[in-house]
Amino acid sequence: MTNNTNTTDSAPVGLLNGKVIFITGASRGIGAAAARLFASEGAAVVLAARSTEALDRIVKEIRAVGGTADAVTLDLADRTSIRAAVDRVEELHGRLDGAFNNGAAGQQPGPLDTTSDEVIDAQFAVNFRSHWTAMTAEAALMRRTGGGAIVNTSSIGSRRANPILPAYGAMKRALDSVTETAAVSWARDGIRVNGITPGGTATQMIDEWEAATPGIIEGMSARIPMGRMGEPREIAEAAAWLLSDRASYVTGAIVPVDGGAGA
Repeated sequence: MTNNTNTTDSAPVGLLNGKVIFITGASRGIGAAAARLFASEGAAVVLAARSTEALDRIVKEIRAVGGTADAVTLDLADRTSIRAAVDRVEELHGRLDGAFNNGAAGQQPGPLDTTSDEVIDAQFAVNFRSHWTAMTAEAALMRRTGGGAIVNTSSIGSRRANPILPAYGAMKRALDSVTETAAVSWARDGIRVNGITPGGTATQMIDEWEAATPGIIEGMSARIPMGRMGEPREIAEAAAWLLSDRASYVTGAIVPVDGGAGA
């Protein structure tokens, strides 16, 4: 018998009341789910992505139900763009309490020895360097206003060998390392830094992978002890807790959110 512990319909409890939270990769998937969830939990959210049209739709949706949301254009491959987006948060709200660095670039599946230099460079720029740049900009603003919390979206693929997505896995493992280093480096500044490692999640990135390699979704689901892919909202729920004051003594953690697949 399947025990369905899906809590995506849970009622808001004000987990993030009064907090200003910046979200990258907010136009779809986990980031869009996080935008809606964090706003429903009382946060003022600033959403960032390249697709401003998609962001504007989410902003209007949040505002229509009484939430506070704004959008800013962001190119994760451009360090200047990242810093400008964080500056925009300061212009809008004067402070930053939380950041969910969730934006990522997928990799076309393929073996290590045929992964091109161009793919490696693109993976480095978006899946590793962008987080480093964002974290340092976010932390600088947080320091001026008493601290805050940062959550980085990594991947279950960072926790083991990843022969199907070698560059993606490598950059996500590097992200885990810098997440832990930032947590130790900034703890005395009142800044907590944690990561989450989602497993198979029903997002557009997985749909694109399925299109390239039919059967991936079925195969992944079969290997997950809970027997199903995660929903974006379920991943966002873990980030919400880590960004909240309920996680006040949690820093330097890389938290699996994978239905038991990494156990």
